[in-house]
Amino acid sequence: MGISLGLVGLGDFGSAFAELFKSHPLVDRIALCDREPERIAHFAEMESFRDKFNPRDAFRSLDEICRSDVDALAIFTQHWLHAPQCIQAMEHGKHVYSAVPIISIPSGDETLEWCDRIIQACRRTGMYYMLGETTFYHADTMYCRRRAKEGAFGQFIYSEGEYMHSFDSPASDLRQIYRHRLASSAGREWEQNMAEYRKRGESDSPMHYPTHSTSGPISVMGAHAIKVSAWGTPPYTSEPFFDDMLMPFGNVTALFQMSNGATMRICEHRECSIIRETFRVYGTHAAYENGIWIEKEHPTPISDTDMRDPLPAEVHEAFCRGVGDSRVYRGHGGSHSYLVHEFVDAIANRRMPAINAWEAVRYMSAGIMAHKSALKEGEVLSVPDWGDAPL
Repeated sequence: MGISLGLVGLGDFGSAFAELFKSHPLVDRIALCDREPERIAHFAEMESFRDKFNPRDAFRSLDEICRSDVDALAIFTQHWLHAPQCIQAMEHGKHVYSAVPIISIPSGDETLEWCDRIIQACRRTGMYYMLGETTFYHADTMYCRRRAKEGAFGQFIYSEGEYMHSFDSPASDLRQIYRHRLASSAGREWEQNMAEYRKRGESDSPMHYPTHSTSGPISVMGAHAIKVSAWGTPPYTSEPFFDDMLMPFGNVTALFQMSNGATMRICEHRECSIIRETFRVYGTHAAYENGIWIEKEHPTPISDTDMRDPLPAEVHEAFCRGVGDSRVYRGHGGSHSYLVHEFVDAIANRRMPAINAWEAVRYMSAGIMAHKSALKEGEVLSVPDWGDAPL
């Protein structure tokens, strides 16, 4: 039996997922929600949506779609809205998929409060929450989780995760992205909130969006951060981006003690010479780094095709029909199709999603405490944890 699902936020990122969600064979009905009516019209007028979309399922606000009878919502709004909107949806009996991160605001304490509120909302409502962290479904992450499940790494010793993305990258200029976000109606409202954070003396950080770097090592090792010591470097240039974003550090590097006894180094750098999103994991029997499996000192290169988990045949075929063969494994390292399938399948089969709330807050809290440590010149701090997801 399939599910009904509403897509909330049909901007550039949400639009990249819309056809995949609509194409999934377990989605029987699609609803569309956005504050900008032309975005809804774009999909409502598509021939390919007519079998699952009815014009009465078009909504202009989250309040409206929360009062509808859809089973679940996939939320792709601005990242400072994610956590409160997900909680609102769960309070209205909707399972939720949240685009990353859990929330992005210039206050670590407030972010941790939102993490706690999401956990409590899941417990109170019985609804499922899934974070759409793309790195979790990169080919190498899937491969390393399989090998870890087999015990092939032996005992984990050390791991590294990196998200290096300079603010002025020609491929993805963070200044342009921020200006684009502020151009929307939601963005104009957010500017008032930023003024309040500035007045309070809050600081933002590359480590306040750590999920691309933390999710790989944490999900592979099946461990969470216990303690952290971190250092940050002030911006090397007079670029106003960092002041606009309330960031005292352009780059932050952190070392964590993990619950399994291993150590983990995480880099979140926004003033650097490259774009790189990767991780490495080292154990007593084997290691993985940069597309190479190393066992007993013998390196074996592995292709993305060989590393990926297979999608169920009927899902793969439906995605091929819906978006075309060449697009099934596109989007953030080929992760989009897997994220859509995991959420839809979990809700349809009434099971906990893989990237559930308890998993998601572990990715987030590590970065929040790393920034706090960097502000204290590397002081060792404890990382809060909310335990394992209930069975």
